[in-house]
Amino acid sequence: MTTEFNSLNLRDEVMQAITELGYSTPTPIQLGMIPLMLTGADVIGQAQTGTGKTAAFALPILHNFQPQKHVQALVLAPTRELALQVADSMTEYGKHLNVRVLAVYGGQPYGPQISKLNRGIDIVVGTPGRLLDLIERNALNIKHIKTLVLDEADEMLNMGFIEDIEKILAETPAERQTALFSATLPPRIRSLANRFMRDPQSVTIKRDTLTVSAIEQRYYLVHEADKTNALTRLFEIEPIKSALIFARTRAETAALANELVVRGIPAEAIHGDLDQNARERVLGRFRANQLKVLVATDVAARGLDIDDISHVFNFHLPDDAEVYIHRIGRTGRAGKTGVAITLLSPREKRRLREVEALTRQQITQMEIPSVGDIHRYRENKVVETMKVWLGRGRYKRELEMVQELVDAGFDVTSIAAAALKIARADEKQRPIAEIAEVKSDHRGEKQYKPKNAGRATFERREGARSGNNNRRRGDSSHEEGMVRLKINKGRSNGIRPNDIVGTIAFHANIPGYTIGKIRIEDKMTFVDIPEDLLEQVLTHNGNYRIGREKFSLAKAK
Repeated sequence: MTTEFNSLNLRDEVMQAITELGYSTPTPIQLGMIPLMLTGADVIGQAQTGTGKTAAFALPILHNFQPQKHVQALVLAPTRELALQVADSMTEYGKHLNVRVLAVYGGQPYGPQISKLNRGIDIVVGTPGRLLDLIERNALNIKHIKTLVLDEADEMLNMGFIEDIEKILAETPAERQTALFSATLPPRIRSLANRFMRDPQSVTIKRDTLTVSAIEQRYYLVHEADKTNALTRLFEIEPIKSALIFARTRAETAALANELVVRGIPAEAIHGDLDQNARERVLGRFRANQLKVLVATDVAARGLDIDDISHVFNFHLPDDAEVYIHRIGRTGRAGKTGVAITLLSPREKRRLREVEALTRQQITQMEIPSVGDIHRYRENKVVETMKVWLGRGRYKRELEMVQELVDAGFDVTSIAAAALKIARADEKQRPIAEIAEVKSDHRGEKQYKPKNAGRATFERREGARSGNNNRRRGDSSHEEGMVRLKINKGRSNGIRPNDIVGTIAFHANIPGYTIGKIRIEDKMTFVDIPEDLLEQVLTHNGNYRIGREKFSLAKAK
């Protein structure tokens, strides 16, 4: 228990929990927000991810917790992963208060969530769509809450949830305390704060200056399909002590971790589906060097407190250049040097330029190790190992075995060569993965579309006529690598482009920028989806909803 946390005057049960969790010093956002929230004031916290925001609002809520029959606090989060993480954290912080916390999100049956709400819950953490559904079903009563938290408000805005949030806010008591957290404060978020908050106090935490001198940044240009093979080659020759690989989705983290294990690289995925105990077990193995590689999403990596990561890999560049800075800041800590490596497909070049503009530093392009490079590296490694053992001289029985072979008429040099051959036998079990050359003028890759590309495309076409001839021409995508899907709802149902992007990106757990052209007709809507994400998108049919109406996607004929 440190002087800093003592100075915040949190109740004993909360202090006991954070001490047991090993918290030592409050982060800047915690020092700024906790005293303000304890006064009951409305607050706006502007800070990047990974700054300790969850504890900044969770600890004051728990400090004021008193058992009652109504829900006391409501936390809105943009994604299932973040909702689960916040709920797990609040349960840990409130374990000595026996606080009842429930995470609610789409894609799961209503029954178990409603049953738990009926038995009594103190704090609800959820995504806007599912929260609004539960409110409209009269399963969730938020008319008595004391505190409302909007976590990552700008991300909820980007995902098209702002109207749901406004409806939820209208169901809460006017005298509630409201805390809004956002990395940025675009006009729509400021407008929301002006309408629903009372004289909010602001705390702004600027991102830490990146100590780039301690981090070697480089990228390798490879085709999307070759990224795993490229990663395997790099693991052959890089002096990796421990590595954190960032992937886009839960499914991608699991698939990549499994593939690395198959290739002999000890790896595990860390994502929002892991409960707190499982998460801590994985991190414990990683810290104890029983595990060399963690594969994580950005959301799941939040709160990781590991100072000895030698390499950070971007399997894909993030949509937001700020996120890149936070990712690579995981290495080069505590006075050590680190390496940040990005596997860049041709379609991601624009995002690389955005990162370089933000960091004001050019990232070095390197060539993927060739087959010859890896063979030479393997051979040199064997020779260096041999030199170590020759220096130690601890091979008495092996000398006796060599003498037996010499006595049998074999040449000493031949014996040594045969021994090395045996020592290298395992290399046959590690074939060098094939990688296609990336040409400078590569036209086979789909071009990168910036964030909100789908919405921008619609706006350019909104005035287009939607007669039968146009429909026949537009039933299939003209864009390479995209598949056209149709929705049996259109302009007459009040559908807008951001509704389409928001619900598909959220429920299918895909980046919004990957969604292509959207054409809204009177009673029908067409949307282009990357072919490699088609199965993932169709799997979630039944979860997609705009307002109160659900819809399904089907391939356009």
